[in-house]
Amino acid sequence: MFGFPILLDLAGRRCVVLGTLPVREGKAEALLAGGADDVLVVAEAPARWLGELETVDGVTVERRGWRAADLDGALLVIAHHPDPRERAAIAHEALVRGVLVNLVDDVAACDWAMPSVVRRGDLLLAIGTGGASPTLSRTLRERFQAEFGPEWAEVLRVLREVREESLVRLPAFTARAERWRAALDVDEAARLARVGRADELGARLRERLFGEVPAT
Repeated sequence: MFGFPILLDLAGRRCVVLGTLPVREGKAEALLAGGADDVLVVAEAPARWLGELETVDGVTVERRGWRAADLDGALLVIAHHPDPRERAAIAHEALVRGVLVNLVDDVAACDWAMPSVVRRGDLLLAIGTGGASPTLSRTLRERFQAEFGPEWAEVLRVLREVREESLVRLPAFTARAERWRAALDVDEAARLARVGRADELGARLRERLFGEVPAT
């Protein structure tokens, strides 16, 4: 179950959060962190939770029970309801509209699983257990958070910059891929970024990829 990983571009696509439990667990914030800019939150949750969301650009909050029309035009929905009949109704309404549904704590009714995530700039590490063990997923996330520190955001910044240059200067895909495999030392990249030498990382990569000698 949930065996095919996929990264979605959520910009400009409606995402829906239904129910108090997803609000409490920060599902709306997770969608925003993933690039969503049109999030509808429908819940009768405590004011302290909904009030914070109401101040966020791109979020619309409705303090009420859910309606089928809330799913119109949505790409995906994260939902929960204590009544299994209501959960089944949400899943049905999502199905007929072609909306991808994640029902919190109801694995059998889900189209997709929400992984534990570690973000470091453009680096995204996602951990899934197929719904078997959220505890293991959380434990692995904490391990990766410790292993992949904030320096990785800088590593990805440099790699993106140099890669864009390589697309122009090394247009042949196979040759470019071979040069990148030879040029990129992951441990070196992390070490240089960690001590504030990201510019040196870029220079080393350019030398290996394009034969440029770093300036001294």
